[in-house]
Amino acid sequence: MASNPYQQTIQALLAPGGHRVWSLMVSLFGDLAQKEGTAIDGPTLSAVMAEMHIRPEAVRVALHRLRNEGWIVSEKSGRTRRHALTPKSRARSAAASERIYTGPALESDAWHLVLVRDADTIPLEKMRASGYVQLLPRVFVGAVSAVPPKAALVLPGDEVPAWLPAQIAPAMLTQDYQTLLPILTSADKLLRDTRPSPLQRAVLRCLIVHNWRRIVLRHPPLPRNLLPDGWEGHSCHMLVNRLLVRFPKPDPAGILPH
Repeated sequence: MASNPYQQTIQALLAPGGHRVWSLMVSLFGDLAQKEGTAIDGPTLSAVMAEMHIRPEAVRVALHRLRNEGWIVSEKSGRTRRHALTPKSRARSAAASERIYTGPALESDAWHLVLVRDADTIPLEKMRASGYVQLLPRVFVGAVSAVPPKAALVLPGDEVPAWLPAQIAPAMLTQDYQTLLPILTSADKLLRDTRPSPLQRAVLRCLIVHNWRRIVLRHPPLPRNLLPDGWEGHSCHMLVNRLLVRFPKPDPAGILPH
């Protein structure tokens, strides 16, 4: 049984499962070391991972994988090894940051339908990356800002029929948000009066960002009027933004006392 609000929150954020160590590191480096010239040294990385109950051998395996994939580069500085993002991974982290860190905003309600020539014309993943959710094999819906493929028929949306949000909701990973929402709600309540150390802030931010990005990066942004009333994704977004503001990112060089 976790004995304090911080430990209870860490335990809850780890509860959804499926947290691969290399993926947690991607979240950590993307949050704390995205700026060029910023690195996380070995002792600091080990301390952060230990706070998440990750064994040293698992950390070494994850580092090896990320180096082989060109995601991080490791260099010796005196007796300490320092780890940093590569230019490629910094660019990819920056591209994802707009979705991960931008706070909830009142977006335009404008939307449109897109009809493509046939179901095999454009891969589904490419349509998702362009901002669309599939309704039928050839029919997609997206925000007015979504860029339709060439030669597609584009029909501007009008009043949203009552049945449409319910049909869209599964593609927006509603069930995943339903799982995350009580965890974030509990974290918001439990941590309201706490003052975590820089190490604890690094761990909290890593796990909050990690749980959030695993969902939000897997679906396109849609106007609120296309989503069900009380959609849990919006509530999660508000809580993530609130918690990250409450716990500002620490300087990696100052996470451990010198």
